Order: sequence, then structure tokens, then C-alpha cells
Amino acid sequence: MQPWLLRDTPSALIAVGGGFTIAATRSEVRCDAGGTEPSGCALPFEMKRRVWYRVTLTLGTSVGRAMLSVVPLGRGEAATAETAWTAPPPPVDAPLCIAAAERDGRMRDHFNGRIEDVRVRRLTSLEDAHGSCLAFWDFSRGIETQAIVDAGPQALNGRFVNFPMRAVRGSRWDGTEHRWIHKPDHYAAVHFHEDDIGNAGWGTDLEVPIPDGCPSGIYGVRLSHAGTSDVIPFYVLPPRGKRTADVVFLASTFTYQAYANHARGNLDAAMRERIEAWGTPEGPDSHPQYGFSTYNFHPDGSGTAYSSRLRPVLTMRPGFLTFAGEGYVSGLRHFPADSHLTEFFRRKGIAFDVVTDEDLHREGADLIAGYPAVVTSSHPEYHTRQTLDALKAYTETGGHLAYLGGNGFYWRIATSPLAPGILEVRRAEGGIRAWATEAGENYHALDGEYGGLWRRNGRPPQELVGVGFSSQGLFEGSYYRRTEASYHPAVAWVFDGVDEEKIGDYGFSGGGAAGFELDRADHELGTPDNAVILARSEAHSDSFVVVPEELLSHLRTVTGEPPRDLVRAEMVLMPTPGGGQVFSTGSITFCGSLPWNDFDNGVARILQNVLARFTAGA
Repeated sequence: MQPWLLRDTPSALIAVGGGFTIAATRSEVRCDAGGTEPSGCALPFEMKRRVWYRVTLTLGTSVGRAMLSVVPLGRGEAATAETAWTAPPPPVDAPLCIAAAERDGRMRDHFNGRIEDVRVRRLTSLEDAHGSCLAFWDFSRGIETQAIVDAGPQALNGRFVNFPMRAVRGSRWDGTEHRWIHKPDHYAAVHFHEDDIGNAGWGTDLEVPIPDGCPSGIYGVRLSHAGTSDVIPFYVLPPRGKRTADVVFLASTFTYQAYANHARGNLDAAMRERIEAWGTPEGPDSHPQYGFSTYNFHPDGSGTAYSSRLRPVLTMRPGFLTFAGEGYVSGLRHFPADSHLTEFFRRKGIAFDVVTDEDLHREGADLIAGYPAVVTSSHPEYHTRQTLDALKAYTETGGHLAYLGGNGFYWRIATSPLAPGILEVRRAEGGIRAWATEAGENYHALDGEYGGLWRRNGRPPQELVGVGFSSQGLFEGSYYRRTEASYHPAVAWVFDGVDEEKIGDYGFSGGGAAGFELDRADHELGTPDNAVILARSEAHSDSFVVVPEELLSHLRTVTGEPPRDLVRAEMVLMPTPGGGQVFSTGSITFCGSLPWNDFDNGVARILQNVLARFTAGA
């Protein structure tokens, strides 16, 4: 065992039935027999965080003795305690739990840390160091699953509950291999956290039939009770194999899920006042029982690698507020912020179908083939290889793609048919990261593939959409200014009817169309030579910094430009080999400017022009 969170109260390593436990505290390892008569064995021992220990309990029930030993692996001295044992052995027909104990029908005393090589042996004496194997729960087997495999003679297999983290370094890891598939015995540990959550396991109380002919779109079920209401959103796709509009909106459900229940710690007086005044949903800071996002830490300080949609997702609600400070205007991000775009469609009379990232991952390019235009959300950050492949195939066969966000196509994630509803992210190497993976743990458990940035995986966003993440600042926006190249007759149509010198110097997301997270073109990262930079942002505040992957030192960048020069968003139009085009805004706050002045503004006009050209003749 390797504790990552030290407490004065017991954390169960092994529990059998409702009583027998082997547990550890900050200063002690002990075994309790349970039952009505107190019996057990305690060993004072000062635990250290993130140190591996071999814990052995030997029960000599025939001689009435017990021995408990703790051996640090590589650090510190071993300790042993021997005592009388009058209780019977653990019941053989009771459930065995690892990293928690059941008390009064609930799981309690959770262990936060790593466990591997759980073994039970039959010994001939207290001094017998080997004995015969009765059970060996070998966590190096089935790492891509949630199965617990017993390599012993009785095949007492089990399952993990609530998705503890697999493909993590065990006590045998020595740095000679970084991909768990090649040396699974070096990754024979499982990292348990008390707030892991995979499937809330709620029963079905309500089913909502979707009528035949229901238009594709974004819907919600409103639930009300005792003066409280909630809206649970869902998507209706067009009939399979049929498009009912020229434009299809690709909802960034993988990104919504990665941020699901992101607790920011900003539930201050200003936020509470705004929530009360606007009647918006409460956030995850008020409801930790539903688990947090991949932007949060577990109680033991490790980053959250998994996110499930099989639980209440409080951040995926209409009107959910991310920010409430002055100047943020709407304070919306992700799912609610994308209503700026879908309402633009409605107000401008632009018919659209809806598909989601998960659908695109599962069905591939055929799902969007035939649509004249695919439109992304404001923040399509998280993608699988399958979703990128589908979009690439779409653009290379004549499709038109409008990328209306910033920091898109950035992190690689893993999913698995063995774990429906779960996504995994490993924040490997570079990038602006909420947390960093441990050394040797950059490969996903779910698919065995390397995680981290798509740029580090050889697929920078510039190859797909012409721009990629360059800078991030506070949730505030500035504006674009047209480039000289934008006045060329071949591309000037983008700005028909736009007379703004400062384009997007307004908006509901941070106050401007170019803000928060900014993307720029880079020919060495894949922006094609025939791409045209139409406009470039300027006048960003000092809060904006260059992303880490662009820095070689505090002064030198990969491109050789001064760091401050990389703080920019670039609006790009580029043709694709199949005769289509890609339009990219390079800013996460672009869509927040669409509703300004009742949708009558330069940003809205630009998008109208682009979609009209993309769907012309459809």
C-alpha cells in the first residue's frame, strides 16, 4: 500500500464482512476482528505519504497468536507486532472489500492511495514465509477494464466500483517502461480515491418518449417539486442516414463532460448574489456528492483523470454561471454559452441539425457526410482520434467546417465500449494544465494510447482548422482588426456589410469577441500556405500569457517571436483539398458577441456571410 492521504482516523485496506478490517492511520496499522468481543492487533508506525509499504497480517488461530508487520520499500525501517488472538478467522462466505469498509449498509473508512498484490495464503506456522496461495488479486490483469482478477486457484474475481484509477505505477516500477501494456506488472497498482464516481446507479423514474418527426435539436426535461425546478438537457439527432438541414451543429459533449461539475471555489458573495438574482442553477461547489471534473483534485492531491456522464452534471444546465464578477457580463461557458450560437441560428432563420462528439466518435465521418456545413461550439477542446479522423475526412472530401471557438482540438481523451459514459484524460507533458500526470503514467488505461496534447501526439489543431492554442488570460475579451489580406476580392465577402473598425469590441462573454483563450495560425504546425489570416486580435490585458508548449524558456519561444507577440487570436479562412473551406475564429468568446445589439452586429454578420457561402447551392 502507498498512502496519499494521511489521517488520524482509520482507512481500510481490507475489510471482510461488516467487521474484520486491516486499516491504517497516520501513526498506526491495525487489524480488528470485529464481533462483540474486542480483539485485534495494533502496530504503532509513522506513515509517510507516497511511500510503498508491504503490510502482512499472519493469523495463527490454532495457537491463538497474530503477527502484524509493515515493511517500507526502500525507505525506513520495518516494524513487527505480535499479540494474542482469540477471535475466529474472517468469515469465508462474506464479501471482501478493498480500500473501504462497509458499515451499516454504507461504504466508509475509504483509503486514499494505491494498493497492489492483495494475497491470501495458507501457512504451516507463524514463521512460514510462503505457504500455499488461496487467493491473489492481481491488478496487473485487465487494466483496461474494471474487473478484479483472482489469479489464485479459486478464481474469486471481483469488480471495482466508481472507477478508481488504473495504469498507475506500482511498487515494481523502475522507469524502464512508460507504457503499461509492455510491462503490466510494473503497473499492478490501483489508485483509490474516496470521491471517485463512475455510475451514480440511480433507477429510472421517468421516461420521455421522443415523438416521430421531432425536429433535431437541443431539448430539456423540466422537473419541478416543492417550488424547486431543474432542466435536464438532451439531444435529438436527425433520422439515421438523413439530414434535415444544411448546417449541422457539433455539440462538444466530450468537453462538457471533461468540465462536468468543475468546482472553481468561486462561490463567493458576488456569485451567490448573481445566482439568486438571476435564478440560475447552483453549482458543484454546493454539491460535492456528485463528484467533480477533470479540472479538480481528489482529496489526496492527485488529479481527477476520469469523468462520468452517468451522474448529475450540474454544470450542464441552461443558465449555469461560471463567473459572476464585474465585466464578465453573462458568466456563461460551455453548454449554456453555446446557446449564444444556437439562438443565433434561430433568430437568423438558419435551420440546423445536431449531433454530438460521442455520436461522431461512434459513427465516424458518415454521420456528417453530405452536410454542406459543420459548425463547432465555442470550446471543442477534448477529442478522440475517431472524432479528429471524422472531421479530417469530412473536410478532405469537400465539406465546409466553421470552428467558432478557441483552445479547440487540444487534449486527447480515451473512451471504451467496456466503460460506456466514461472518458479519461492524462495531462501528459506540455500544455496549460489543471494538474500533471505522474512520471510513467502518460498512457490511458482505457485504450492504452498516449495521452496529453494532440500537438504532442503529432496532430496539432493547425492541421485541421488552421489555428491552434497560443495564449490564455482572464475571462475578458478584446476585438479583432482586419488584415490587409482580408480585402482581397477572393475573401472580402466574409466582411460584406461589416463596417466596424474594431470588430467585436462588445459581447456577453468577457466583453469582447477575442478573449480568454486565443488561437493563432502557424505554418510549421500545419496551417496551409494558402490559408488567409482575415483578422487579428489586439489590445489584450497583461493577464494573458503564452501557453507553455510555445515556451523554451521565460524569454525564448519555439517560433523565435517575443512571447508577447504570441498573445493573439487570428481569424482564418482556408481551402481544403476536396474543394471545401474551413473558417476559424481563434477565440473562445467569439460566440458571446453574436447576440449583442439583438444579433445585429459585425460578428453576427460575419458568421451569416460564412454560412451563406458554405451552404450556397446546397
